[in-house]
Amino acid sequence: MSEFWSDYTVRVVVFGSALIGAVSGALGCYAYLRRQSLIGDVVAHSSLLGIVSAFWGAFLLTGSGNKSLWVIIPGAIVAGLAALLLTRAVTGLTRIKEDAGLGVMLAIFFGTGMMLLRWLQRAQPPIPGRSSLDGYLFGMSAAMTSQDLWMIGLIGAAAVITMLLFWSRLKILTFDPEYAAGLGLPVRRLELLLLCLMVIGIVVGLQIAGVVLMISLLVAPAAAARQWTHHLGKMVGLASTIGAICAAGGALLSAVFSHLPTGPVIVALVTLAFVASVLCSPSRGLLFRRRFVVD
Repeated sequence: MSEFWSDYTVRVVVFGSALIGAVSGALGCYAYLRRQSLIGDVVAHSSLLGIVSAFWGAFLLTGSGNKSLWVIIPGAIVAGLAALLLTRAVTGLTRIKEDAGLGVMLAIFFGTGMMLLRWLQRAQPPIPGRSSLDGYLFGMSAAMTSQDLWMIGLIGAAAVITMLLFWSRLKILTFDPEYAAGLGLPVRRLELLLLCLMVIGIVVGLQIAGVVLMISLLVAPAAAARQWTHHLGKMVGLASTIGAICAAGGALLSAVFSHLPTGPVIVALVTLAFVASVLCSPSRGLLFRRRFVVD
């Protein structure tokens, strides 16, 4: 284990994964409490179109493929927000329900992203770096660099600081939107802010979990933390801790056992944390309830 930990690349990947897990776990609490997990799934899948478009745009501007997160993440954020805003526009102007609108946008954005991805991979002459774009489907943490770590840190810190600055308002909006409107709070702006934070919580983790698995890293730590507490502050802190430990553990296991892919291992660990929480938490756990009934 020590020989792997002494490797600089392994340390970057583990620290980066822990940071992503902490940010996604904290921001995922709002998606879980507001029952917006489907929105998170739509953002994760829709971001593929933004990733491919950003890569293609960078190639047109510079003449070479650029897979840096400084290019990829802004594209993913734009695509994720566009999918959500278009869903709102469609459901507001038509009789289509929100869940149907989200499903349509997921199909459109993800399908278009896959089409462009395949086109880029078959384009002639070959575009440098195009083959590695497949990694964003299920994650490619081994490609993380120190520059990527800085990008993740800056975006994650900005999102967490914003969450803390608007803590009381977001808390009221999450648990009682009607009461928030009665207090005169700008509900629509706060909801847009929450959507932006959710999008950031998803796109920062695309490199380690990919667009297919990222929703698990967003929701599972929050769902696990909810089993242990009834307080939002404690839930956010616990979800952040669970996300960081599972993500770092998955990255480290993937480094030690080279045949294990990082993204699926991280998802497996957060799933185990969720199952253990559902079974063993003292107030909501199934084992505790069964013992209480038997006693």
